[in-house]
Amino acid sequence: MSPAFFALVRKDLRLFLQDRRALLLNLLAPVLIAAFFGSLFGGSGSAGKSSRIPVAVTDLDGSPGSTQVLDALRANASLDVQILPADTAADWVRKGKLRAAVTLPSGFGAQAGRALFGAGPRPEIVVTHDPSQAMVLPMVEGLLSQAVMQVVGRDAMSPSGATFRALRQEAETAEGLPSQQRQDLAEMFRSIEKVQSQAPAASAAGTGVGGLSQPFVLRKVEATAGTGPAQGYNAYAHSFGGMGVQFILMLGVEIGVGLLLLRRQDLWKRLRAAPLGRATLLGSRMASAALIALGLFAGILGVGMAVFGVRVHGSWLGLAAVLVAFSAMTASFGLMVAALGRTPEATRSLAIVATLLMVMLGGAWVPSFVFPEWLQTVSLFVPTRWAVDGIDAMTWRGLGLDAALWPSAVQLGFALLFAAVAVWRFRWRE
Repeated sequence: MSPAFFALVRKDLRLFLQDRRALLLNLLAPVLIAAFFGSLFGGSGSAGKSSRIPVAVTDLDGSPGSTQVLDALRANASLDVQILPADTAADWVRKGKLRAAVTLPSGFGAQAGRALFGAGPRPEIVVTHDPSQAMVLPMVEGLLSQAVMQVVGRDAMSPSGATFRALRQEAETAEGLPSQQRQDLAEMFRSIEKVQSQAPAASAAGTGVGGLSQPFVLRKVEATAGTGPAQGYNAYAHSFGGMGVQFILMLGVEIGVGLLLLRRQDLWKRLRAAPLGRATLLGSRMASAALIALGLFAGILGVGMAVFGVRVHGSWLGLAAVLVAFSAMTASFGLMVAALGRTPEATRSLAIVATLLMVMLGGAWVPSFVFPEWLQTVSLFVPTRWAVDGIDAMTWRGLGLDAALWPSAVQLGFALLFAAVAVWRFRWRE
């Protein structure tokens, strides 16, 4: 190869390595993203474990059996159980504060043991769940079934259990029961007593109930705004909100980078010659960027509504407030990144890293409930978390205007902070 070829290669490498900030960001972005997903899906130890699932339990029975089921759920390391009234628990699930709410009905303790042998009706346990988190429901169902079967099986198969004694007494005193059948039942109860006396540990573990019928009926209720199928949960509502946040945020960054590109054009010198201050120039740029972002986001949600059935079950005014606040935050964020960056290339690299982190922590990619507890707390200091939660609240969750006030206020606070940094750090001269 000719010397010119190697000279051109050296030139490209030298130019790339000279911009140390861009080089650092190109290395930092994949490291941060890899660390983020690694911490969610195992990590290297206990720090990588996801947080416990927050659920509520309402015990309408208050019997020893229902109390034991409640204790078993509270002792499970995968659950964070709170004791709440049924209405409060369902409302918290609808607002996203809890993943599920379990209601143990009145008469549960008396009915469950008999239902285990098919000797009576099965009590109905109601599980109100957040439909946006489909992975949680099967886990809650499994842990609940395990707890109920252990408690009910122990009570029904133990000679000291109330259900065992009641069934034995019924068999001994039942009128019209054939003599042979009465003897068979008595022999069965004696055999159970014999087995339990020889293997108390197995009885305490709840074994020996296999093959019997499930002692309860599970009714699953989606915590959404409406009750009809047309008003239930629509996964497109969350996906359109999350992806809208991501790409509108990237658009804001590009508008900010465009301001830096003016430095390489004669238009920049003309702006400097005009009687304009930094606040006027950046303020006009921010206003135009916010209007563009608001219009595009409205268009994105409009397509979701027209084609994919996205509906605003909450407050239209609240949704407008969230979108306006997010648009202002996006515009000021793009200008701040432009003010902190020295060149368009370095600024774009910085913006990519910052945007990806904000989108990931905001729950647009992965639901925030799978984050470790410390990361869930950190995400509250990221404006995109409030944007995604606010849009969810106004669309499929069906919450009122009050649920949009705090997300909007937090985003406007970030917008003011970003704008102040942009005006402070922006370099007016080349």
